[in-house]
Amino acid sequence: MLEVYFGNMLEEVIGEKGLSLNQIEGIREKVLSAHKQIEERKWKELSFLDLGGQTTTEIKKIARHVRETSEHFVILGIGGSAIGPRAILESLSPLHNYRGKPKIHIFDNIDPRTIATMLEIIDPAKTTVNVVTKSGNTAETIATFMLLWDKIEKAVGSEVVNRFILTTNPEKGIIRSLINEYNIKSLEIPTTIVGRYSVLTTGLLLAEVAGISSDELLRGAHEITEKCKSGELWENPAYIFSSLLYLMSTEEGRNINVIMPYADGLKAFSDWFCQLWAESLGKLGFGITPYPSVGTTDQHSQLQLWMEGPEDKVVIFIKIKDYGKDIMIPMVFSDKEGFNCLAGRSLNELISTALQSTEHSLSDASKPNVSIAIPILDAYHVGQLFQFFEIATAFLGFLFGVNPFNQPWVETGKNNLYGALGKPGFQTRNEQIEKMQKDSVCWKI
Repeated sequence: MLEVYFGNMLEEVIGEKGLSLNQIEGIREKVLSAHKQIEERKWKELSFLDLGGQTTTEIKKIARHVRETSEHFVILGIGGSAIGPRAILESLSPLHNYRGKPKIHIFDNIDPRTIATMLEIIDPAKTTVNVVTKSGNTAETIATFMLLWDKIEKAVGSEVVNRFILTTNPEKGIIRSLINEYNIKSLEIPTTIVGRYSVLTTGLLLAEVAGISSDELLRGAHEITEKCKSGELWENPAYIFSSLLYLMSTEEGRNINVIMPYADGLKAFSDWFCQLWAESLGKLGFGITPYPSVGTTDQHSQLQLWMEGPEDKVVIFIKIKDYGKDIMIPMVFSDKEGFNCLAGRSLNELISTALQSTEHSLSDASKPNVSIAIPILDAYHVGQLFQFFEIATAFLGFLFGVNPFNQPWVETGKNNLYGALGKPGFQTRNEQIEKMQKDSVCWKI
């Protein structure tokens, strides 16, 4: 089971730059108020808490068909529609395309060079595409969908409808209208699930295609939800985690959270966390800037900044106790200095020791840090990680007094793009954009 080690956030462990127990007790009323919002489900978007109980029969059926008929499985999405699935794939099926079929490709941008290369590589007659858009109207996703539909239709004709799976909301959007008109296979994202909280819906098809157990992901999520039901701060891992970060932000001015998993497989998870944290919390002058990192790599670069730079950071370690595989360092050159301290040790031991050393360096210098630990990197515990951070994010939003489920300025950005593209109903935005471009064009070197 996931555990939170938070001693290195406390004054009695790391000294003057840690939090006192009085500071923590001082926000008890805020904690109870935030807990009440979760316990009573005062926000419909909290339905992500129930995703651990969903059925996966249809997802498994579609995934089996994809595996049997496809050499390439392409996911088109942006934001939570792509980052979450990528986090699942990289954490649980590393280097998948070197050893697994179908090959899986996730595209979350419209860089023309990348998209053009993808269109050159795939065999359209042996490709299945999963288009993921919660709104059903995301311009970038729809553009790449149009490109792939055209390429595949030219190769297989009317069979093109069998080469697409459209994942979207059940009620509206231009993608939903295509599903109804062309009878295209589809999966639903519940209307109450916000995109960045949707990994345990949008990521399940990819998981099954890659041979990852969706049931185990959901089981892990369900168990964390159960573990985080208590309103008692000292018994709820998500609540104590968020409360400490809240206090570090509001009372100590530490508004940057470095997330540092000691695992290559969790690099994409860090990206997922960064979207969740930034888009959910950055409102009304509040927010904590997320900063992705990975151990041991960034010990050799970013650690310098954390130790001697501005006192504005908290480091969040993710520890894995058992990597599932291990390699012993051979005894070659073991009679020479610099080699002998490594010979005969395992890489598991080496990376764990490196984490402990970094943790000690920070704590010894009174730099706050907190660790999330899981026993092993498997579907069950990755499901726990996703659900833990989603609960912690919602709770922290309530502590700040912001809505952790909306994204008004993201929507504004989308609408400005529609205006620039000349979409009906958004013409005034196009006029504003053109004026800004004219006003700024003379200021250049």
